[in-house]
Amino acid sequence: MNQQRKGRVKHVPQRTCIACRQVAGKRALIRLVRTERGVAVDPTGKHAGRGAYLHPERACWEMVLKGNRLEQALRVKLSGENRQELLAFVHTLPEAEVIRTPKPDDQEAAAFVDGSA
Repeated sequence: MNQQRKGRVKHVPQRTCIACRQVAGKRALIRLVRTERGVAVDPTGKHAGRGAYLHPERACWEMVLKGNRLEQALRVKLSGENRQELLAFVHTLPEAEVIRTPKPDDQEAAAFVDGSA
């Protein structure tokens, strides 16, 4: 029975980024939580309340803050002050491109370039 336990793979909770809609491990995303004061960044991921997840990249955050996806996900109206606080947090994030999954055409093109086709 102990041998069976050693072979188990630990479960990694999966969450979806509300900006790019890509699924990633919970630890790879930043959680935002709805509080009495508005929306706050939840670095531990354990605060009580309705939450939403975003990649730690400026592109995802700017996409969400331009529109109303965050308001829809958390079912709350963002105040101007709260939006400014979140924009200030955005400037601490790295400027990385959104990771995308390759389409079948991209895989074929990559195989052709590599000479494996």
